[in-house]
Amino acid sequence: MAERYSSFTEGGRLWLWQRITAAFLIVVLAFHFFLLHFVHHADEVTFGMSAGRMQQWSYYSLMILFLVTATFHGVNGVYNALINAGLTGVKRRVVQVVLGGASLLLLVQGVRTANAWAGIDLLPIL
Repeated sequence: MAERYSSFTEGGRLWLWQRITAAFLIVVLAFHFFLLHFVHHADEVTFGMSAGRMQQWSYYSLMILFLVTATFHGVNGVYNALINAGLTGVKRRVVQVVLGGASLLLLVQGVRTANAWAGIDLLPIL
């Protein structure tokens, strides 16, 4: 019988969220592909069209949700790959802090970029 080899706790929440975010990312990627390859062709897309889409609440919120989901999925995947590779102890804790900090920076910069595209000025001091 094959040995189970995963850092995820069987039946745990992180395992479940990794699968849910993967499914969400596939659906949003399909939406993106359909929108930019069948509704609008890539050579027709301009900065103004992209900014216009970001000014729609539904599109903006989908992109923010995509940002949060992709960040969680990617960071959680990298972290668990490192755990599978044998990372333990102090190194494991350092990796947790670094990946957590990187995630936070990515989310803040992603929201700032989305806000700039949407014309939203929520945090003018940043």
